[in-house]
Amino acid sequence: MRSQFCKLCLVFLFITVSGCQPKPDPVPPSLPDPPEVADPVDEVSPLPTVSLSASPSTIDLGKQSTLSWNSENGTSLVIDNGIGNVRPSGEIVVSPSQSTTYTAIVMGPGGKARASSRVTVLEARTVDVVKPDAEKLRDLIRQDKVKLVFFAYDKAQLSARAKTTLQQNALIFREYPSVKLIIEGHCDERGSEEYNLALGDRRAIAVRDYLSQLGVEPGRLAPVSFGEERPADTRRNEEAFAHNRRAEFSLP
Repeated sequence: MRSQFCKLCLVFLFITVSGCQPKPDPVPPSLPDPPEVADPVDEVSPLPTVSLSASPSTIDLGKQSTLSWNSENGTSLVIDNGIGNVRPSGEIVVSPSQSTTYTAIVMGPGGKARASSRVTVLEARTVDVVKPDAEKLRDLIRQDKVKLVFFAYDKAQLSARAKTTLQQNALIFREYPSVKLIIEGHCDERGSEEYNLALGDRRAIAVRDYLSQLGVEPGRLAPVSFGEERPADTRRNEEAFAHNRRAEFSLP
């Protein structure tokens, strides 16, 4: 009996001690992850564009040419050689006293762009009536009896083959000493417009100087440059580029 009482006491004591233990703190509920916010996308301003052309590109001294231009994505547009600030698109009549390259520069949030066009001015001619000799020489040029001169890439020096061609042409030119000639310098489309206009000038001048050494009066020869504006072959491959790197002859 005593042992049973003792057992009851032990059970009661265990229950009492267990009930007095502190309860653990409640675990706070986990919060959801904040939603992902996409990074703002920077808006890239488009690059400005501009085009410029002259019509006609070759004029007699005292005559006029019309410059036409068009631009996009710009905030300002300037054309040099005394024209100044202009509208995004338009045209203006010019009458330069000498061969002039006009350059249009457009600026905007996306950067700047430029385009150039050249107006070639020929010296005034005192004789308006076509002489018989001029007509004969013109026919020879049309019949390809007067040969073209070709240049290496990015070069204005005359090759041995080019000099042989000019020696043959000089024989024809000396038969018509009263006829004036235009020596046209041309380039392929690679390189900037300004660079190709300058390269075309050097090629035409090299032809004039060599013809002068061969006895053709230099006063008869007017070098002009058309740069890349008048390709003989509009394809875009090495064969076409070689055809376009040339000097050819025409009459005023």
